[in-house]
Amino acid sequence: MSDITDRNAPGDVSADEPLPHYVNPAPFDAYSVEKLTPEQEKYYLASQWTMMWFKFRRHKLAVISAVFLALCYLSILITEFIAPYGLEYRAKENLHTPPQVVRLFHEGEFIGPFVYPMDGKPNLETFQWEFTENTKKPQKLRFLCSGDPYKFWGLWNMDFHFVCPPENGTFFLLGTDRLGRDMFSRISYGSRISLTVGLVGITISFFLGIILGGISGYYGGWIDNVIQRLIEIIRSLPELPLWLALSAALPVTWSPILVFLGITVILGLLDWPGLARAVRSKLLALREEDFATAAVLMGAKPRRVIARHLLPSFMSHLIASASLSIPAMILGETALSFLGLGLRPPITSWGVLLNEAQNLTAIEFYPWIMTPMIPVVLVILAFNFLGDGLRDAADPYK
Repeated sequence: MSDITDRNAPGDVSADEPLPHYVNPAPFDAYSVEKLTPEQEKYYLASQWTMMWFKFRRHKLAVISAVFLALCYLSILITEFIAPYGLEYRAKENLHTPPQVVRLFHEGEFIGPFVYPMDGKPNLETFQWEFTENTKKPQKLRFLCSGDPYKFWGLWNMDFHFVCPPENGTFFLLGTDRLGRDMFSRISYGSRISLTVGLVGITISFFLGIILGGISGYYGGWIDNVIQRLIEIIRSLPELPLWLALSAALPVTWSPILVFLGITVILGLLDWPGLARAVRSKLLALREEDFATAAVLMGAKPRRVIARHLLPSFMSHLIASASLSIPAMILGETALSFLGLGLRPPITSWGVLLNEAQNLTAIEFYPWIMTPMIPVVLVILAFNFLGDGLRDAADPYK
């Protein structure tokens, strides 16, 4: 036995002897971890929000919608600058004037953006004004110019516009209404109200939904039962008739600002149950996770556990839900104002402008009074596409 143990087997080498020529040790790099490229390192070490951004960028339609909505909300900051006319401007001689087309060439010659003046004459058979273009007198538009005076944000008197009508001429890009008011300018001013309603309403809805849904999902028990029964009662009521009833209950003597606040509060109070249900279902699953239990054992109060540990875990889903709720509130305000139970003049919104389109005869002869419907459709579609993109980006399984 001692001979066997003392004898080295073929290939055995002692620690103090040099390696034989047939032993080729593998280099160190063969046993080391493969190094990540900068692109791989950026992807594998990305945070949750960075991963959402990577996936959101692949949704081209959502990106285009986000850019469009960003431009819309930026435009409401400079509405007075964009609109060629002030909100109170009236052209008494241009009632129901059709849209003027912007052209670049006159009789084959490039002269820049211009419009042809509209000549109107009464039609004694139809008792209406008929307008025709005077193609012999092109009128060049003015840009970055001094025009109709206004009070910027109600604070500073200004008269600077991006585009102004020609000297001694008119520029009605989308025509005028029955009082001779420029439709494009009024749509621009109306966007400030209609787009803001969605943001204010979703703020109220978010506040109530997160608080009540968080309490319901975290505590459970009789508190959960009470909140869930309240949600079921609210959701069992027909939405549109409830909107109409609450809007009709607003006092007629209220100022336009109070009516605006009342409409936004109504929309926010009726939209929170859906968000509260989503928050509750997420908290019911997350409150049993190890990180939530560890926070409780370390002495964290329920408010801190919900706000600092549970809500951030699915905040991306909440953002996606909010983007899908805003268009519903915009449509709600538009519907109420269209029916005469929402915002009322002198406040201008897309719904208030569409209120004039209830007369079918007016639509037949003056179809351009329906143009406020175009921004409503575009904004609603953009919000829906944006919500789809955010929802896909927030989904960890995609």
